[in-house]
Order: sequence, then C-alpha cells, then structure tokens
Amino acid sequence: MTIVRTLACLSVLMLAACGADPAPGPVEQIIVREPGAAPVAVAAVADDPASALIAEGKAAFANCSACHAVAKDAPNGAGPNLVGIVGKPAGQVAGFAYSDALKASGITWTAAELDGYIADPVAKIPGTTMVAGAIADAAKRQAVIAYLESITAN
Repeated sequence: MTIVRTLACLSVLMLAACGADPAPGPVEQIIVREPGAAPVAVAAVADDPASALIAEGKAAFANCSACHAVAKDAPNGAGPNLVGIVGKPAGQVAGFAYSDALKASGITWTAAELDGYIADPVAKIPGTTMVAGAIADAAKRQAVIAYLESITAN
C-alpha cells in the first residue's frame, strides 16, 4: 500500500510540474492621456534597449552556465567563474586551470575580444580548452557580452 501511495504522490507532483505556465513575455504599455494633461514619466524595461539586451544576454547565457558560474564567490566549474571578467586579462581567474594557450594569449577581455572568442574559441586562441559553446549568431553574442558587462559593473 505504501508503494501505491508513493507512486500516486509522485504522479501528482509530476503532473503539477508539467502544467506550469511559461514565464510571461514583455508587456506593452499603452498610456491614454486626457487632452491637455501633462505627460507622465513611465519606466519600462521594454523602453530601455540596454536592459532588454542584458535580459536577452542573461537568457542566452543559460547555455554557458553549464560550465561557467556568474555569481560572486561561486566556485569555478568546467570553465572559470565569469563575474568581473570584462576588462580583466585572460587566464587570471584564481583557482582555474587555464590552458597554456589562453594564459599566453596576452588578451584583455574587452567586448571585441570576447566577441571574437565566443564566436570561435579555437580559431581565436588555438590550443584553448574551450572547444564547445561557440555562438555563431552575432546578435546573441552581443547580448551575452552586454550581460557579462552588467555583472562586471556590479
């Protein structure tokens, strides 16, 4: 009888998880003003292209998070923790075993250097150990870089 109850509980939990609504997308705001009324300032993420780009980059970074952490003081994974990486010399995250090629690259992680590396790590730095995770889509790379810049600034 205990097995039947356990299976019944698991079934209910699994069905509940499957029925969850996906996260809502951005909401467009329509503002109606009375004639002659003064305009009202309304803050919205949809009106802030930088915030929208960072949000897009954070979503795109989900694939990268399999190897890279982006939380302060989080341990390195298969790749180094990327908090504060923008503006830092390559191969300098403490506690991560970088390839000799990356350590000797002389690169400082600017937006342009990150763009080239994320596009094709092996072509940018032959001998790097980052052989997966290239992002071919230039717009997606720019979003990821904007996200990395935002977590560097914080």
